[in-house]
Amino acid sequence: MRFKKVSFKNTNGQELSGRLDFPLIGKPKAYVLFAHCFTCSKNLKSVDHISHAFTQQGMAILRFDFTGLGQSKGDFSDTNFSSNLSDLEDAYAFLEEHYEAPQIMVGHSLGGAAVLHVSGALANVRAVATIGAPSTPEHVTHLLDNGRKNLEEKGEADVNIGGRTFKMKKQFLEDLESKERNGVIKNLGKSLLIIHSPQDNIVGIENAQEIYMEAMHPKSFVSLDGADHLMSKEEDAKYAGSIISGWASRYIEVSAKEESPEGEVLTRVGEKGYTTEIISGRHQLIADEPPSVGGDDYGPTPYGYLLSGLGACTAMTLRMYADHKGIDLKEVEVKLTHDKVHKQDGENSESSKGKIDQIKRKIKLTGDLTDEQRKRLIEIADRCPVHKTLEGKPEILTEEVK
Repeated sequence: MRFKKVSFKNTNGQELSGRLDFPLIGKPKAYVLFAHCFTCSKNLKSVDHISHAFTQQGMAILRFDFTGLGQSKGDFSDTNFSSNLSDLEDAYAFLEEHYEAPQIMVGHSLGGAAVLHVSGALANVRAVATIGAPSTPEHVTHLLDNGRKNLEEKGEADVNIGGRTFKMKKQFLEDLESKERNGVIKNLGKSLLIIHSPQDNIVGIENAQEIYMEAMHPKSFVSLDGADHLMSKEEDAKYAGSIISGWASRYIEVSAKEESPEGEVLTRVGEKGYTTEIISGRHQLIADEPPSVGGDDYGPTPYGYLLSGLGACTAMTLRMYADHKGIDLKEVEVKLTHDKVHKQDGENSESSKGKIDQIKRKIKLTGDLTDEQRKRLIEIADRCPVHKTLEGKPEILTEEVK
């Protein structure tokens, strides 16, 4: 996917590291802000799959590392849930100032609790989605059992979370316990989607029930059956991404979509790679090359589109003719291939001095057709406008425009 490394300052002046993923083609329909799980980072593999799902829906998504995590500056031991909320608000402000205010907020685990707490006050947010989120922030304190006693007695301690050691201070616990939940979810005022796995052994499924019962409509729940808390299986993360991005597309307000005038096709390729956006009227498409020649295979090749145009025109032409003549044509299937073949030179093609383009077209006609009708339909195939254009060797005029 297209992406840009970004950074912005939080309220305390610390630089936070982010990544902004863009749609493969066109301008973003809307922007999304993602909050990662407790002690995770923006580079968690499952977040890649979720981000890709949003870009496939034409949306841009910002994911960033909270203070003291990943590539962001600051000391994690000085952070707490309140600082996470502040970082989220700063990320929102960054998008609003430099791109466009996000309309969708997505949070995973404690990041889900964070987006629930801040989204109600963010005017441009229209919908919120949580994945494996606790119903209250202090739920995460059970992860600190191995160091909680030291935290409370000594004021700070090294705590092992998920196999990694973090230095934490007592103020983190105090901040979690002081956070008021009352009214936060009930007064959210946004469309809400809750995704949770019944098998989540980090944040139990009862948390999803508590969030759902407290939230006002419109609200939805989707079970991420069989997934673990971090969605470590690729199929689980992709499924979650497809559900959330599809759901979110219902709630975004799309700004004016780029279109080309009737009869004009616009193509555009970026600084790197061969992925090319195509705008034909109101339709946006992607062309690319296979990995074997340095492409990313995000769409058909230019020749793939050429054959597609001929195949579609052939099928449409036969459909029109059959309808006009009252022929019982049920279905038309056209298969096409393109090759460079040796130009015939006498009887020995191997001695040819050049090659020519050859398109092979195979047509399958289904219906109650007579032999005469079948013969006539195959003759009509050669009369499709694209076929005639290709045979006519059209004049192509090229000029540079500023």
